[in-house]
Amino acid sequence: MSFLWFLLIGLAAGFIAGQIMRGSGFGILGNLVVGVVGAMLGGILFGLLGLSAYGLLGQLVTATVGAVVLLWIVSLVRKN
Repeated sequence: MSFLWFLLIGLAAGFIAGQIMRGSGFGILGNLVVGVVGAMLGGILFGLLGLSAYGLLGQLVTATVGAVVLLWIVSLVRKN
């Protein structure tokens, strides 16, 4: 069941990050990939900064921040 929650949070985080960075989502599969990778990246970043987030909302915030950072990095790589 926790894997399902992980996927749902990743899907929501990918959608939110797509709205923030690009103005539109990436489709269901794209949102899921961006959100899941962003969740892992957000967990690493929060850990390095000594931050921790608890509960569903905290996980969503962590995943969204990671997904936004991921999309920002991808946009920098695409420009070069």
